[in-house]
Parts: sequence; structure tokens; C-alpha cells
Amino acid sequence: MTAQDRTAQDATVRRSSGALIEAEKACVAHNYHPLPVVVSHAEGAWVRDVEGRRYLDMLAGYSALNFGHRHPALIEAARSQLDHVTLTSRAFHNDRLAGFAEGLAQLTGLDMTLPMNTGAEAVESAVKIARKWAYEVKGVAEDRATVIVASGNFHGRTTTIVSFSDDPTARTGFGPFTPGFRTVPYDDLAALEAAVDETTAAVLLEPIQGEAGVRIPSDGYLAGVRELASRRGILFIADEIQSGLGRTGATLAVEHEGVLPDLLLLGKALGGGIVPVSAVVGRRDVMGVLRPGEHGSTFGGNPLAAAVGTAVVDLLNTGEFQQRAGDLGGVLTERLSQLVGRGVLAFRARGLWAGVDVDPAIGTGREISERLLAEGILVKDTHGSTIRLAPPLTLTRQELESALDSLQKVLYRPR
Repeated sequence: MTAQDRTAQDATVRRSSGALIEAEKACVAHNYHPLPVVVSHAEGAWVRDVEGRRYLDMLAGYSALNFGHRHPALIEAARSQLDHVTLTSRAFHNDRLAGFAEGLAQLTGLDMTLPMNTGAEAVESAVKIARKWAYEVKGVAEDRATVIVASGNFHGRTTTIVSFSDDPTARTGFGPFTPGFRTVPYDDLAALEAAVDETTAAVLLEPIQGEAGVRIPSDGYLAGVRELASRRGILFIADEIQSGLGRTGATLAVEHEGVLPDLLLLGKALGGGIVPVSAVVGRRDVMGVLRPGEHGSTFGGNPLAAAVGTAVVDLLNTGEFQQRAGDLGGVLTERLSQLVGRGVLAFRARGLWAGVDVDPAIGTGREISERLLAEGILVKDTHGSTIRLAPPLTLTRQELESALDSLQKVLYRPR
């Protein structure tokens, strides 16, 4: 059977959601536990499964879909670029990378960009840059550089990154682990100060911890980290792969405290939900420690990614999405406040991003997610009875209210 024959057969014999899920179990590695929905179409804040049922997406690809599914400006940028060139590798220049890097520098207030593909690649790249900066600029003895991280962190799942995770699921069975990291409690400046010594290259933090349940630090913490890093001569690396690019009501979460890191990590929404795009954006004197041949990526900075990334920057330059996240975030916070004591034990929210701790007597996070699925709402659980809400920044107030009505329905129990 030719490829054309197989395509024609697939178009005639469409498999059901159940059949497709069973087929995945047989031939796809079981590294995820998805909810039992099989998406075939999407537009804006909505998706449709293979049977035609519609769902409101309140997860947005863990913030990869900040601008919704198939945003017209991003689709047009990708389609246009497909007619020209998609990949050259960095062995040659391409006509899209300079504009992307210039726009990203202007958007973030930093100087230089190292383009990569996935968030984990951006984190790994930042660790390498910080170590090299420590040896060449700070004068740390070779192979002695350390990076301070926070408990409860999530920066990816590569071998080096899980080496400084304290999540047993991420770590167990994957050792031996990469040395050179020290863990301190999140939101604890005194512990961070005590951990710094002559070997310290950098402190790597999420301004808001996403996987930990949208954990927001105390007011002044990020400003304190910035002051400490400057005073002690170390780099401040902010991982904004989930929190950045409009999600919290500002372009970057660090802007809520008016600070600028030395290295900024971006990903997810930077590719508009179309192509994987990530970046390390940083100070010129720090990024300048990299020289030709010392780091690279075949696909990093490819023309298609740069075209989509430039369109993302253009959308953010209008300020519309930051404003929407802030305005609708007020609605989200108000509605969640009304559920505390009525199925919700506590919540943390900033902009259009919330971690909701459900009363375990009502259900686990997975169970609540499955009940919401039955109501046509897509969310995802994390850590027991916590669910995350991170809808596209394009959704309407009516859509947000409807989703929260459904949440109230599956949670509410009279006192």
C-alpha cells in the first residue's frame, strides 16, 4: 500500500477516541498520563475531539498557547515563511534571525539572544553560559562552579536538570546525577545568602513556580534576589518559560517587582503553539563568553521559528495581551475567592494563571480534571489535589465565567 493509499484509507476509516487511545498505549512510550480526550481541531480557546465534541481549553499547553490555537497572525507568519526557507542550520546566515533577536532584545530590555528549541535546552544553555562566565570572568577554579536553585523547582527533564529537581517522580531511576548544584528553600532570601560562596556562578529561579502549583513568592523576594546577586557578584537567571510573555499581566513576571535578570529564559509561548522556539536572552558581557563551536543547535534560530517568534514579539508589543491577562485575572481571582471554603482550600493566582488546591475530600486533582472534562472544560492536575488554570489570553470574559461556573459545579458542596 502506497502512502497515498494509506492517506485515503485513513480519511475513510476514522478511528474513535477510544480506539486511538488504545493504539497509543500499544506504540507510544508511557511517559504521560493524558486525560481521555483526543483533539483533532482547534481554534482560539476551543478544541474539538474526533467525535466533534467541543472543549474550552483552560490549560493552553502549559502557556505554550498564550495566544490561543492557530492565532491568525502566527499562522500567516508560518505560512508565508514556508514559501521561502525553513532551515539553513547555523552554518549559514538567514534573513529572519536578526530581526527576531532585535525584537526580543527590545521587548525584554536585554542585549543578546541565543536561540534554541525547547525550554529544557534554554535551561541547559544558561547553565553552560553561567559556568563559563564563572571561570572566565569571576575567576572560579576550573570545574568548581556551582549554581543555586530553589526547592520545588521545575526546569525540564534532561539528565542535568533532574539532577537538581527534588521531585521523586522526575529523579528516581535516572542517576547518577550531575554535580554542581545547591538547593535552597524557595522564597527564602536568608537561605540564598547563606548558600553563596566563592564557587557560586548563578542563582536559577522561576519567578513563579508553575509545576509546584503556581507558587508566587512574597513581595520583595525577586527584588531581594536581584540585589543579592549584584552585591555578591553572581548571575541572576530567571526561568520565565511558563510565566513569561503576557501570562501574568506583564510581559515578564519579574516586571511585577521591576527587576531585570542577567539571563532570561523563554520558550513555550515564544513559538506561538506552532513551532518549538526557546531562547536565552541576556547581557552582552555575559553572553559574550560563548565563542564559535562551543555551543550550538541545528534547528535553533531556524527561519521558520524566527518568523513565528517575530510575530509573537509583534503581538506582545501592542500590550493587548498583557492588559487582557491583567483584567481577566481580576475576574479569575474574584471568582476563585468565592470558592474558598466551598470545595477549594486555597489558591494562588497572578494574571490568567492559577493553582487551585481542591479539598481532598471532594476529589484528587485528576478526578476534578476528569469531571471538568465531562463538562467540556480542559484543565490538568499537579501534585495531588491541585489543578492549574492557564487559559489562552484570547478567551473572553464570558468564556472564563463559564469555565469557572463549571468548576463551581464540580466542586461545590453546601456547608
